Amino acid sequence: MKHDNKIHLLGIRHHGPGSSRSLLKALDEIQPDAILLEGPIEAETLLPLATHEEMRPPVALLIYKPDDLSQTVFYPFADFSPEWQSIHYAHQKNIPLRFMDLPQTYQMALPQSSANTQIDPLNLLAQAAGFDDGERWWEYMVEQRQSDSLELFLGIQEAMAALRDEVGDNQDNTLREAWMRKTLRAALKDGFERIAVVCGAWHVPALAKKTTIKDDNALLKGLPKSKVKTTWVPWSNSRLTYFSGYGAGISSPGWYQHLWEADAHAKQIASGWLTKVAHYLREEGIDASTANVIESVRLAETLAALREKPLPDLEELNEAALTTLCFGDDTPMRLIHEKLIIGERLGEVPNETPMMPLQKDLEKWQKKLRLKPSAVENDLELDLRKEIGLGRSQLLHRLVLLDIPWGELKGSGSTKGTFKEIWRLQWQPEFAIKLIEASVWGVTVEEAATQYTCDQLKKANNLTVITPLLDKTLLANLPIAVDFAMTRLEAQAAIASDVLELMDTLPTLANVLRYGNVRRFDTKLISHVVDTLIARICVGLTAACSSLDDDAAADMYKRIVSTDDAVTLLQKHLSMWQETLQKLLTQDRLHGLIAGRSCRLLFSAEVISLEQAAQQMSFALSNEPTHAGAWVDGFLRGSGVMLLHDEQLWTVLDNWVSELKGEVFTELLPLLRRTFASFPAGERRQMGEKVKGQAVVTQRQDRTAFDEEAAVKSLALVAKMLGLEYDRSPKFILDEPA
Repeated sequence: MKHDNKIHLLGIRHHGPGSSRSLLKALDEIQPDAILLEGPIEAETLLPLATHEEMRPPVALLIYKPDDLSQTVFYPFADFSPEWQSIHYAHQKNIPLRFMDLPQTYQMALPQSSANTQIDPLNLLAQAAGFDDGERWWEYMVEQRQSDSLELFLGIQEAMAALRDEVGDNQDNTLREAWMRKTLRAALKDGFERIAVVCGAWHVPALAKKTTIKDDNALLKGLPKSKVKTTWVPWSNSRLTYFSGYGAGISSPGWYQHLWEADAHAKQIASGWLTKVAHYLREEGIDASTANVIESVRLAETLAALREKPLPDLEELNEAALTTLCFGDDTPMRLIHEKLIIGERLGEVPNETPMMPLQKDLEKWQKKLRLKPSAVENDLELDLRKEIGLGRSQLLHRLVLLDIPWGELKGSGSTKGTFKEIWRLQWQPEFAIKLIEASVWGVTVEEAATQYTCDQLKKANNLTVITPLLDKTLLANLPIAVDFAMTRLEAQAAIASDVLELMDTLPTLANVLRYGNVRRFDTKLISHVVDTLIARICVGLTAACSSLDDDAAADMYKRIVSTDDAVTLLQKHLSMWQETLQKLLTQDRLHGLIAGRSCRLLFSAEVISLEQAAQQMSFALSNEPTHAGAWVDGFLRGSGVMLLHDEQLWTVLDNWVSELKGEVFTELLPLLRRTFASFPAGERRQMGEKVKGQAVVTQRQDRTAFDEEAAVKSLALVAKMLGLEYDRSPKFILDEPA
């Protein structure tokens, strides 16, 4: 398009502090009466919030389709982003500012295939100049540049024009740039005399290109439209990086933040950064003296001088820190990369920001429970006996039900009780989208979690799905959903006939009952369902254990162990369960793994005596070797302490192993090794000492059990064969041959 000195094209790199500094200098020179900024037109009404005193970058404009939340777009801003500085410059100077990008109402309606992954043009320029990546090249050419700012932007325009001629463009950019030119013409028509256009450097040649209104209108004619909504959301440094999948991402937002904050003291960039590194190392318990910091600064400046750089950049500073502060160990450097180079900032948005009711309710609970979102991963230990601990736990469990994993439950700490929980918390910016998705289920966290869980329960058609949902619902304290889950559980339990499904369900319900005293719900609702499950398991278990192959027996072994743990934990129907295990002992063609574990469980519960257990072992070991090996595995797996204390069991097993033939022993050795490998190290050591001691005793017995009469007969026979006279004296002197 044709234009005169009324239009100033300022091509920037998104999230570049050097671009921001040069941009602000250029704006001061231009003194624009209007600024056009690459950004979504739908968000213009939200611009006043950008300068709100409670707004804390990094933040992002979120644009989404209410009827299809898979289509969302984020426009992130950091303190050092040129776009962010343009907004604040316009606000301070009271200059009109307009967004000029193709509205997302059109972009989101376009076929997804129209989008094309664009090669980062800076990387191509960097390679041509001998740099490893575009970010380092841009930092050298722009961040550290001291020349005239307008001259810089003219150079950027020429470089991008040459690059576009070489690389070409895609349809998506063509439409966007046609709309940008249309916005420019509208600004000129409105009478603005000095228009500053702030956009990505790639678009500058297209905006300077000679085009007609007719051509641009033809490109934009008939574009489909869709309904979209816009708001501000908090963002984080880690989500500004290209490692997160952000197309315009940078590799070191924490470093860029430091460059921006140190703008007024350029010579202190190196010393300020290495001081931060030293402070962090000290926090981690690593020595970092002032003398080492001074040495690091000198080394970084020397490296920069050798490489003909005006100032040290991140490359030199990292090398200096590695050498003088980390003493060549790159482990602390990995921590520095995560904590300082990327950074842990999480932005904040004002309360006046348009939010979904669900999001407002979550923020209310976050303030009430003193759970502030943070981009830093940290552990939180909750005491469920306290109101605040219980409230935090319930909120986190409700969010988990809504598929918003702000917290991940890691365990119950060092206690074996049920009154503590340890959560690992880390807030992710994309949770804003999940909150919007969850808003269809309710306007509060409790209502949304309740309605969503009930919907999941309606769709569930087996106990293994319903029971975990019931467990999560109880932990989240959702009474309506709990009642519905109980109704579904009872209905499904009444028709369930698969013993395996019943056995998979019981342990979860047993754990649910444990929370009764702490979680403060009525366990009677579940108790009668548990009674029914145990009874039906006992009735059907013997049939379910018939004719199992090795894989099926291994699965059944786990189920029997977990069922026994559940019954023992609840102390309900113990006799019925133990009678069922006794039936298994006498069942024909029962897999040895199941028979051995059944015997072990009965022996541990003192239902059968040591003599009976030894008898069962002796009988099992008299069968074919493979069955016997599986029986031993089932009986001993996990702990062999009884072998150390019960000599009778030890002797039975020892005799069996001793009598195995060579080829059979070789065949069973992997199974026996796996069984004994499951024992704690201390038990294995004691067993080894016992075997060693037993071998010594056997050797002594062999030496003392001497049959003198047999020896005399043997020696006399040998002497006769040799033609010698045998003398029975202690010296065993033989006469010479006659």
